[in-house]
Amino acid sequence: MDMLWNGWGDPAKAAPLPDSVTGLLRDLLGVTPRSTPALGLEDIRLPAPTVGPAALKALAAAVGGEEHVRTDAESRIRHTRGKSTPDLLRIREGDVADVPQAVVLPAGHDEVLAILRACAAHGLAVVPFGGGTSVVGGLAPQRSAFVALDLRRMNGLLDLDPVSRTAVLQPGLRAPEAEALLAGHGFTLGHFPQSFEWATIGGFAAARSSGQASAGYGRFDEMVLGLTLATPEGTIETGRAPRSAAGPDLRQLILGSEGAFGVITSVTVRIRPLPETRLYEGWRFGSFEEGATALRRLAQDGPRPTVLRLSDETETLIGLAQPDAIGAGSAPGDAGCLAITGYEGTAEDTAHRRERAAAVLTDCGGTPAGAEPGERWAHGRYSAPYLRDALLDVGAFAETLETAAFWSRVPGLYTAVRTALTDTLTRAGTPPLVMCHISHVYENGASLYFTVVSAQGEDPVAHWTPAKHAANEAVLAAGGTISHHHGVGTDHRDWYVREAGPLGVSALRAVKRRLDPEGLLNPGVLLPTD
Repeated sequence: MDMLWNGWGDPAKAAPLPDSVTGLLRDLLGVTPRSTPALGLEDIRLPAPTVGPAALKALAAAVGGEEHVRTDAESRIRHTRGKSTPDLLRIREGDVADVPQAVVLPAGHDEVLAILRACAAHGLAVVPFGGGTSVVGGLAPQRSAFVALDLRRMNGLLDLDPVSRTAVLQPGLRAPEAEALLAGHGFTLGHFPQSFEWATIGGFAAARSSGQASAGYGRFDEMVLGLTLATPEGTIETGRAPRSAAGPDLRQLILGSEGAFGVITSVTVRIRPLPETRLYEGWRFGSFEEGATALRRLAQDGPRPTVLRLSDETETLIGLAQPDAIGAGSAPGDAGCLAITGYEGTAEDTAHRRERAAAVLTDCGGTPAGAEPGERWAHGRYSAPYLRDALLDVGAFAETLETAAFWSRVPGLYTAVRTALTDTLTRAGTPPLVMCHISHVYENGASLYFTVVSAQGEDPVAHWTPAKHAANEAVLAAGGTISHHHGVGTDHRDWYVREAGPLGVSALRAVKRRLDPEGLLNPGVLLPTD
C-alpha cells in the first residue's frame, strides 16, 4: 500500500479534528478554514517526462524490464518531495516543481550499480527513495532532470546470526516488516521513531534516525555494524567486526550521508531478544526545569528506562504528550509537566529498574501518575503526523523541528528557539503556540523537539520560512546542533555548512567528488552544489 500522496500514512487512519479542537484553534490562534478547495490526484497536471527513449531503455535494461521503470503521472507525483508541512502544502496546491522524470525500482545491489551507470551515461541525477518520509527537503534535489530510485523491491532479511545477534537487512524494508521478520526469530531491532509505520531501514541509516526507545536501545547509528554502499565509482563495504581500530570508521562517513555519497544497499544491525515485558507510565513535575533535572539524573547515574520523555507545560496542557488525547488538556491538579517512562526486558529486570527509577524521580520532585498516561502515549505514539494533516485541513499551520545540546546548554537552547519562533510568527500576524518535549537523553545532553501551531496566513510556506530560519539561527547561537535526527536535506544545509566549518565541508566535498564525480547523487542535499 502507498502512503497518502498529499498527507501522511494510511488513508484509513486519517480523521478530522473534533469540533471542540477546531473551535479552540479559532479562538486561541485565529485559525480559519482555507477557501481554496482541495485538489484530487487526478487534478494535478504534469509536463511529459523529459527523459529520452535511450535513457529509458538503459534504465529498463538495468532493472530487468520496462515494468520496473515508471513514468506515469501518479508514480511521479507520489515521489515528489517528502512529508514536511511545506511539502504537503505545496503538493496540495498542485506545485510539482520537484517531480522526478521517472521512478526506477531495482531488486538488488547490482541493479543499483547498473542504474547509476545508466544515469551517468545520460546525465540524470538520482534520488534514493525509501519510505518518502523526509521532513527536511531530503528528496528535493537541485536538478530538474532526475529519477527517483525507489528501493521497495529490496525489502528482505538477508541473514540472521543468532549467536552474534546480528541481522542483514535490505534498505527498502519498512520498519514494521523488519520487526515482524525479526520477531519470527525471537528478536527485535528496537527502533521505533514516529515515522515507524512508513520509514525504511536504508532511510534510518542515511539520516541517522533516533527512535522513541533510544534511551534503552540506542540510536539507529549505534545499531549499525556494517553497510554496503553502491556509488557511481563502485562499491564500498564496511563492518567486518563489531569494533575496529583499523583506521577511521567508514560506517560513520556513510551514516547520515542522505544519499549524497551513494545508495545504501544493505545494513548489518545489532538485534536483541524480544522483551518479555513492556511497561509504560506517567510522572508529573512542577516545571520543565524540574523534570529535566530528573531526566538528567537517570541518564547520567541510572537506572535508565527504555523510554524517557518529558513534555513542557504547554505541550502537557494541550495534551500533545498523548496525541490521541489532543485537546483533552490536563485534569484538575495535573498542572506542570508530564514525563513518560517505559521499561522493556525481562520481567525481573523491568521491575528492578522501574523501582530504582521511581526512587530517583520521586527524589527529584516527581509524582507518579500511574500507567494510564504511559499506555495512552504508547497507543498514540505514531499518531502525531495524522494530527498534523487534520490541522492543515482546517487552516492551521503545524510543523516540528528538533535539535540537541549538552545538558548545561539545554535551558538556554529551549528559551532561544521558543523566543525565535514566537517573535517571528507574532510579527507576521499569526502568534503561535510553541510546544516542546525532551525526546532523547544521553549522559551528556538531550534532544529538544518543538511543535509549532499557528494560523496559516496568506502564503503559508512563505509565512513559515522566516520563522524556520530564525529558529535555525537560534539553534546555532545557543550551541545546539542543527539536527538531532531529522537530518540535513536542503532545509538545514546552509546551517550545517556553518556547523561543520569550511575545512570540514571541503573534506566532505572531496569525498563526494571521488565517489560521485559527476555530482549525480541527490545534488544540493547535505552539501551545496559546486
